[in-house]
Amino acid sequence: MSVSNPTLITFVIYIAAMVLIGFMAYRSTNNLSDYILGGRSLGSVVTALSAGASDMSGWLLMGLPGAIYMSGLSESWIAIGLIVGAYLNWLFVAGRLRVQTEHNGDALTLPDYFSSRFEDKSGLLRIISAVVILVFFTIYCASGIVAGARLFESTFGMSYETALWAGAAATIAYTFVGGFLAVSWTDTVQATLMIFALLLTPIIVLLATGGVDTTFLAIEAQDPSNFDMLKNTTFIGVISLMGWGLGYFGQPHILARFMAADSVKSIAKARRISMAWMILCLGGTVAVGFFGIAYFSAHPDLAGPVTENPERVFIELAKILFNPWVAGVLLSAILAAVMSTLSCQLLVCSSALTEDFYKTFLRKSASQVELVWVGRAMVLLVALIAIAMAANPENRVLGLVSYAWAGFGAAFGPVVLISVIWKDMTRNGALAGILVGAITVIVWKHFELLGLYEIIPGFIFASLAIYIVSKLGAPTAGMLQRFEAAEADFRLNK
Repeated sequence: MSVSNPTLITFVIYIAAMVLIGFMAYRSTNNLSDYILGGRSLGSVVTALSAGASDMSGWLLMGLPGAIYMSGLSESWIAIGLIVGAYLNWLFVAGRLRVQTEHNGDALTLPDYFSSRFEDKSGLLRIISAVVILVFFTIYCASGIVAGARLFESTFGMSYETALWAGAAATIAYTFVGGFLAVSWTDTVQATLMIFALLLTPIIVLLATGGVDTTFLAIEAQDPSNFDMLKNTTFIGVISLMGWGLGYFGQPHILARFMAADSVKSIAKARRISMAWMILCLGGTVAVGFFGIAYFSAHPDLAGPVTENPERVFIELAKILFNPWVAGVLLSAILAAVMSTLSCQLLVCSSALTEDFYKTFLRKSASQVELVWVGRAMVLLVALIAIAMAANPENRVLGLVSYAWAGFGAAFGPVVLISVIWKDMTRNGALAGILVGAITVIVWKHFELLGLYEIIPGFIFASLAIYIVSKLGAPTAGMLQRFEAAEADFRLNK
């Protein structure tokens, strides 16, 4: 292998620890609610950090630093958009969704919630929602497996095929065994590891390049426009990058964290912890890419791998500047980012297949033990499909992440947001919102209209469809009663 033993040993210890947490969670998993939502028992710290870790995949330590390294601060608009979107999601959706899902049939999944909230007896809302989740998340899972494979391939000199299975195996193991609690507990560890890596690395890079003043002068000497927030971009370009923030309202793996909180009272504290973590992580990510410009311009003999692939900037800085043991810990942070998101996506797919198809349409009388084992089987099934999709790295699966983010953001975002703040929303309004949002994203992406990121028109048109179609009908007395009871519960306990 092309890497020193300390890094390999660190990786093995880290993966073993994650699998051990999975077996600890196994002992607390007694029914489907435990497997899918951890029995709604997450405290504020675990809720906050698992929401953050499940959001931030490998792009946090690979994609974004690479973009900053290549283009300078103009690529940081996406970080600003994400911070604003995440804060608004915590503020308007988190607490309300927690109580609304409880008041609407103690819903365990988003399709389950939509079906109960809008009294959809036909099952159409549930089926369409579950299909959207399965299609986009299988693509998402494949992209995570590719990212993990790339990390193992470049760090340990493995073949791509071997790296593919090595990267996926540990995540599948603890998700299969421990379910939601395992995913949430490991996310908390992984979030801690990620913030440690992203705070320590830029500081060490600054010291290696001679301090703040010297570093900034070196970046300016390389290209003064690196400091220009509007470099090579337009108003539409900035709006498109900021528009990523809209996606938060519709991401099932993040919304599941809100649904699993132990109470509404935990949400406010969780919001403060999560936003502090997110701002520090994104700030560290931007700093790694930005300070990397100065380091590699001063050490051109070491810049080869980064010149070939800018997304390796964090990996190369960790290898060059740190003791191999510490580098192993820092590189484990990339694995943590990949594993935390992949595990959440596998579990959401499993939940949709188990709760929204198997239990609803095939085996209404299934026991809790049976449902938990079906959930585990579905984790394996989705993982194997995702691995098959990721087997050919030329598929460019990673490029589909922004497409999937837009798909969820436009199809589910307006439905979730409006359903928790507007009591007069109807079942047909929800259906119209999901369909218009998804179709707009697909059409807009295909024609690349105006150069605008497809989530923005998708979100706007879906919101309009929900309002117009809901106005053509009226909610039932039961829908109004449950909404008002949940809203009163939220206001009393927030």
